[in-house]
Amino acid sequence: MTSQAGTMDLDGRVAIVTGASAGIGDAVARELVACGARVVVNARRGDRLEALKADIEQTHGAGRVATAAGDCADAAVIESMFDAAEASFGTPADLVVVNAGRGLAGSVVSSDQAEWDEVVRTNLLGAAALMRAAAVRMTAERESVASDGAWTREPRDIVVLGSVVGRHVSPFSSMYGSTKFAVHSLAEALRREIGPGGVRVTLVEPAVVVSEFQQVAGYTDELVGGFEEKFGPLLVPSDIARSIAFVTGQPAHVHVSDIVVRSTRQEYP
Repeated sequence: MTSQAGTMDLDGRVAIVTGASAGIGDAVARELVACGARVVVNARRGDRLEALKADIEQTHGAGRVATAAGDCADAAVIESMFDAAEASFGTPADLVVVNAGRGLAGSVVSSDQAEWDEVVRTNLLGAAALMRAAAVRMTAERESVASDGAWTREPRDIVVLGSVVGRHVSPFSSMYGSTKFAVHSLAEALRREIGPGGVRVTLVEPAVVVSEFQQVAGYTDELVGGFEEKFGPLLVPSDIARSIAFVTGQPAHVHVSDIVVRSTRQEYP
């Protein structure tokens, strides 16, 4: 639903957002709280999470954000995110944004092979583990309400961040793109598995989004400058955050299951 202010109304929702120390994750956490949700934020950099929490709560009041620092691919850390939701807000998380990930410049031939394990672990295995944990919890909660239709009044969402390079092969980042192809497959398979029980699994596929992502991935200034010249103005994290708020703010029986977000001039990928 839409509030009188024009933003999506997520009042009463409890969210988990991974990769929240910067970029899209930071913007998503801010947007969800602005729309009324309470949010558990996760990232490795605990100091940044605390700064984010303080900044959000200065605007929106105390008790809106909890932190669960650590490696998003670690089983104990994933457990701590769900524990933090219940401990801090008194109710289970019903909106999980699987956002944490990292890029890697280059192809099978040119990318740094020493980085492959970490990219696969974070982007694919970590995402799969969080998707599984969220699905198990949300479907368990649904068993008692699925038969009488109560789920149509209580939305549950798992939002998975993919990429346009997981939809179209991109030679300049094919190793990174391969993890996103895999994540896209997992998201659609999970949607088909748990959607009939009333849990929405949504894939969000951003194009080039200007953030620290490019620096961490090892993209050169020349490459990023080329993006801006060819496709600009480029997307910024808040553009993706608004899209996620829109998707999760729909009535529980409405599912926008796959959304691609590009800058207007970006024709490919």
